[in-house]
Amino acid sequence: MSAPSAIDSGVAAVRRPNRVRLGWFAVAVVALGVLAAVSIAVGSRDVSFDDAIAGLAGSVDNLGQAAVAIRLPRTALAILVGAALGLSGAVMQGVTRNPLADPGILGVNTGASLAVVIGIAWFGLSSAGGYVWFAIVGAAVAAVFVYTVGSLGRGGATPLKLALAGAATSAALSSFVTAVYLPRGDISGNIRSWLIGGVGGASWETIVQVLPFLVVGLVISLASARSLNSLALGDDLAAGLGERVAVARAVAALGAVLLCGAATAIAGPIAFVGLIVAHASRLLVGVDHRWLLPFATVGGACLLLVSDVVGRVVARPSEIDAGIITALIGAPLFIAIVRGRKVSSL
Repeated sequence: MSAPSAIDSGVAAVRRPNRVRLGWFAVAVVALGVLAAVSIAVGSRDVSFDDAIAGLAGSVDNLGQAAVAIRLPRTALAILVGAALGLSGAVMQGVTRNPLADPGILGVNTGASLAVVIGIAWFGLSSAGGYVWFAIVGAAVAAVFVYTVGSLGRGGATPLKLALAGAATSAALSSFVTAVYLPRGDISGNIRSWLIGGVGGASWETIVQVLPFLVVGLVISLASARSLNSLALGDDLAAGLGERVAVARAVAALGAVLLCGAATAIAGPIAFVGLIVAHASRLLVGVDHRWLLPFATVGGACLLLVSDVVGRVVARPSEIDAGIITALIGAPLFIAIVRGRKVSSL
């Protein structure tokens, strides 16, 4: 039996028919387009259809058109960051075989945040292009550390041990973040705002600086779909089918780290997007990563767009950052998932 057919049969029991999965994917893409239009039109100042069209064409003759010009890069950034976090969360869950995995829960976001804060405070970084290198290194170090700690002891890297290791690491790194920036009054205000996580203040210039990293991470992650299907069968069976387990896990993790690091560099640490989207995606399209990963990508973009629009609307004329909205949604879901899986047995 060939490896691909064995892998396919391993997920056959929980597959969805292709037409059903394709239908859900089409719905998600349409929803993304609608949400993008809503993001451009809705905010502290609602925009008419005519002003929206004029703003899209580059006109800024009035306040409505100026608002559209500002919201365009913000909407694009929300789509990119949401897609990156949704995809990275699904990949991390596949790599670790841990349903609780998420860049925020595993401390990867916090590792990227600490590295960026160190870069700002000690090396004078001031642009997203500089942040992203530090963020990727910090995310990678945190991911390796948490997985190593979570793998210690009997049973290896169980979901509970990884979640606990991630929570402890995140708490420790958050303390280091505070220790680095708090004495620096010249930068502490901007850093505190960035640490909340959001897409306000987006510009085409910053998006272009980070876009190559997001594209590379996206390609690597999507290309890892078949390997993740193999890893879902267990390391021994995957190796027996010819999969180089360590290489497959490392490559997929690299894609997730690139996505998480780049997203954190440009938008700050935004938690729970990967957790929410990955679980919702499995309910709709099943566990085959060839469908799950693209769906999680679109779903993550939709979720962050919704969070950003809600944050703009509920506190008019002020705003609530998207990172706060995703935390309000994700924290109860995280608790429900843990309770549903009977954590004591993990």
